[in-house]
Amino acid sequence: MKWENEKRGYASFLKLEKSLSINSIAAYVNDINKLINFLDAKFNKVAPNKVKLQHLKSFVEGLNEKAVSPRTQARTISGIKSFYKYLLIEGKITSDPTALLESPKIGRKLPEILSMEEIDILIEGIDINKPEGQRNKAMLETLYSCGLRVSELVGLKVTNLFFEQGFVKVEGKAGKERLVPVSGRAVEEINTYLSGYRKTLNVNKESENILFLNRRGKQLSRVMIFTIIKNLAEKVELGKRISPHTFRHSFATHLINGGADLRAVQEMLGHESILTTEIYTHLDREYLRSTIHTFHPRS
Repeated sequence: MKWENEKRGYASFLKLEKSLSINSIAAYVNDINKLINFLDAKFNKVAPNKVKLQHLKSFVEGLNEKAVSPRTQARTISGIKSFYKYLLIEGKITSDPTALLESPKIGRKLPEILSMEEIDILIEGIDINKPEGQRNKAMLETLYSCGLRVSELVGLKVTNLFFEQGFVKVEGKAGKERLVPVSGRAVEEINTYLSGYRKTLNVNKESENILFLNRRGKQLSRVMIFTIIKNLAEKVELGKRISPHTFRHSFATHLINGGADLRAVQEMLGHESILTTEIYTHLDREYLRSTIHTFHPRS
């Protein structure tokens, strides 16, 4: 049994059976590559079907020695467990070496969020005199208005804008589509971008239906969005380490703090489980107090 053959089969399984995105598949395969590199260096190569619990424990000890965070360790171990479950399902192994492998205990990390004032400072900090300035302004308004993932933002299509109805259609994880309300301000900024900067671009044929484009007329990369936001945060001296996902966290938190129904927020974010959405219920004490006084039967 060879690692490369099993990795290809595993990647196909994740795509066809689990309907995972390209980025998710790459992350899972990368976890396997970490294990392979460790086994090659420490044990002079071990085939997938020859891996034992002691090999895996040694691998985890190596992660500890490298000071890898418990959260990253847990995610890596989860990827390896998934791989061996696949081998078991396919009948390529008869016992799962990861069955007794423990993941580190991790607390639930609350996401970094931005206040309304901080979001305004960031957006106002964009230099709209630069050719790409209006595009960046429209992107940030869309990120915050719709609570999109960065992959959903870069993949947003012109034909999926239904501004008259007040919605955009978003293609989320595993190709699942959802309709998300869009704010009037985001609509205004997108229309200004469409009628201005985007019309000046020599649009690549493959990207004709993609909303946000780079200066070469092609679809923006996820990395480029991260870079734009990082540079903007430094420019306005925000004092926080933020990413595109920070806007999604802020979108959800502001809705819940304002009294939005958790199920509605779940639908807008595209979460399969409401347990994922519940992380945004780290509300301020005053809101919790007023809610209890309003709705609790003993109040």
